[in-house]
Amino acid sequence: MAPALLPGRAPAAEDGPTLKIGLIGCGVRGTGAAGEALKADKNVALTAMADVFEDKLKASLDILRQKEPEKVKVEPDHCFVGLDAYQKLIDSGVDVVLLTTPPGFRPVHLQAAVAAGKHIFCEKPVATDAPGVRSVLATVEEARRKNLALVAGFCWRYNLAELALFERIHDGAIGDVRVVYATYYTGAISRPIPPAGERPAAMGDLEWQLRHWYNFGWLSGDGLVEQAVHAVDWILWALKDQLPEKAVAVGGRQIPSPGGNIFDHFEVNYEFPGGARGFVGCRQQAGCAQDNTATIFGTQGDGRELGFSGLPFIRGPKPWRYEGPRPNMYQIEHDELFASIRSGKPINDGVRMAHSTLAALMGRMAAYTGKEITWDMALNSQETLVPAKLDWDTPIPVPSWAMPGQTKFV
Repeated sequence: MAPALLPGRAPAAEDGPTLKIGLIGCGVRGTGAAGEALKADKNVALTAMADVFEDKLKASLDILRQKEPEKVKVEPDHCFVGLDAYQKLIDSGVDVVLLTTPPGFRPVHLQAAVAAGKHIFCEKPVATDAPGVRSVLATVEEARRKNLALVAGFCWRYNLAELALFERIHDGAIGDVRVVYATYYTGAISRPIPPAGERPAAMGDLEWQLRHWYNFGWLSGDGLVEQAVHAVDWILWALKDQLPEKAVAVGGRQIPSPGGNIFDHFEVNYEFPGGARGFVGCRQQAGCAQDNTATIFGTQGDGRELGFSGLPFIRGPKPWRYEGPRPNMYQIEHDELFASIRSGKPINDGVRMAHSTLAALMGRMAAYTGKEITWDMALNSQETLVPAKLDWDTPIPVPSWAMPGQTKFV
């Protein structure tokens, strides 16, 4: 079956040299991304894998060998384990790198891949703090200068149904967009951290936190940044990627998580130039109502039903409902990445992936501090979450829970 490319893009020839793929981050998402990359082009091979944990790498390799036995060509000397595994993989002769580790590592890994001249699939979000975003923006420009492909894991931007909806909205089907309301109400994303007494005596802070990475802000960025960033991205997309001027927010933690330091719910109010508003509701609690949609209100109607349920439609003077195909958006991302490499016209999603990440960080800053946060404040924040030194023995204290009205903006 030919790759499902976006409308208007002709498939690129796949009879060129074999493109060697390297996977950095061998968890569930990384394993899925590698499988999609292997399906995206006839002449590709997975030749290297890297993870900090050997058990994660082996489990991922076993799954991928079962799914794509002819294309998985990872020899033992190209299974890299440890904190420097990412650099060893980048130096191993691969052409395309898949970055799917916890996002706290994304700026460093992205910078290293671009410095080495690799094409990249980069999962969202791209950082967990503003210094990381600033690093990514500089790296993105270097990727553009080197003519490297950089496809972001904001998968909805590659979904045919949503593309059709936003094209109509941008063409004025609902008039001027005034309000976007996006939800990311899900069940609990992370497994609870085991009681401290169950932590092996010999396990250091870094391994403990990496094993439970979603619960720690420096690794995940918190639920708004790691998951609901998709909803934030919908808002920016609806407003033609305008940048929000300011945000206020609320949030907190209701379901206990001893040892972690992230919230389990947020509500963010963004204000854009001209007075348009964007609202994000985010909750990650088991046993609660779930909703993963967006409604876009204009001066002449509304467009709605993004998300996994239903098909997008528009109500108003120009009614419309999507009736076309809806192939797997995760697969289309990789189809597009490899087609752009083969054609010599590489995609670079870098600026918008960094801006959507920063908009989510802006909302988190507003919720944590209880203050109004402007775009410039967020972009120039000096708060660094990622520890300067990472090794298996150095203590990594966990910051206390943010307390709105008491936590300071940095």
